[in-house]
Amino acid sequence: MMYIIRNFILLVLLLGSTITYGQEVLTLTKVLQEINANNPTLKAFDNQVKSQDAKVEGAGSWMAPMVGAGTFMTPYPGSRVMDEADKGAWMLSAEQDIPNPAKIKAKAKYLAAQSSITRAEQAVQANQLRARAKQLYYELLVASKKNAFQLENQTIMGTMKKLAEIRYPFNQGSLSQVFKAEGRLHESANMILMTESDIRSKKIALNALMYRPVNSDFTLDTTQKATFTPLAELDTSYLATNRSDIQQMDRSIRAMELNINQMRKEAKPDFRIRLEHMSPRAEMMPNQYTLMGMISIPIAPWSSKMYKSEIKSMNFEREAMRQQKEGMLSEMLGMTKSMETELLNMQIQLKNYETKILPALDKNLKVSMLSYQENKGDVNTVIDGWEAVNMSQMNYLDALQKFYQMIVEYEKNIER
Repeated sequence: MMYIIRNFILLVLLLGSTITYGQEVLTLTKVLQEINANNPTLKAFDNQVKSQDAKVEGAGSWMAPMVGAGTFMTPYPGSRVMDEADKGAWMLSAEQDIPNPAKIKAKAKYLAAQSSITRAEQAVQANQLRARAKQLYYELLVASKKNAFQLENQTIMGTMKKLAEIRYPFNQGSLSQVFKAEGRLHESANMILMTESDIRSKKIALNALMYRPVNSDFTLDTTQKATFTPLAELDTSYLATNRSDIQQMDRSIRAMELNINQMRKEAKPDFRIRLEHMSPRAEMMPNQYTLMGMISIPIAPWSSKMYKSEIKSMNFEREAMRQQKEGMLSEMLGMTKSMETELLNMQIQLKNYETKILPALDKNLKVSMLSYQENKGDVNTVIDGWEAVNMSQMNYLDALQKFYQMIVEYEKNIER
């Protein structure tokens, strides 16, 4: 009874440790969610937006008032005063510039447009980070497949080496065959080391994107498999609506239009009010004041040249940005449509590898191994078949990785 209880406790502890310390399975969706929530590069844009929005609050502020104190029409020391009124006066003054309300509104609209540009820039950066994360994730999937192939091939070659060593003393094989199998076995071990190192480095890069400790370990969702279906509604209108860099250009053009409008408001006058209070130094003189209202005349030819030339310059720049946008849309559409053709062709090639090429070569290897076990073949034939399988597997994985990379680029272009 004690033996049964002890074994039951050990089983519970083992299950508990497995649940506690089991590696986390990361899906691609979860990776992208963590990047969007935790990546510090993206978070920095939030503070930039807050900074730009804070400037809008001060757009309607006026210049600080000016106050002064001094003397008014006071004779120099030593001058002869003929009358008490000639002694001058003590003066207090206050002055306030009053900006044109139309200028304030135009400036506020221009400043408010800046944060929308930053939001679009944040979306551009997020799209690039998503593409980088997808690329790393798919590369890890391919590396995991490669590692599985290599481990399986290493096991096969290890078995062949043992068989060759067993047969050699009975003159059923040569020593060169043993060494050849041993060499291939060590080559296989080297390839496994390289693949495992590649997996570790890519996990570190992916952890950095998710803002996790770089040595955090996880496993991939091996059921994840990218397939390609062309986007039916892909045209320049779709790209203009969904591409964040195009939206950033649109918002920059809009901000430039608001800036042009703000510059046009420079033709409107500004105002100033001044109050001066004078207390005469002569006792019999009354207190006096001066109240003045002033208005600027920005339409004067010598002052209007500045804002008129700025408006002309910005109009040219705005048209240049619009032409750049049209060129980018046309180029993107052509490049993306070309990718669709390549991806469909690559998908067929991969299917041929998975359903025809690899199964046929695997059968060839198994037949040659069976012949060798029945003393109807030699190790060289088995190694040739093994190498053919290895090469075909690597070619398949290279094609698969290129396929994934192109899918990432395609989805980056359409921002999906």
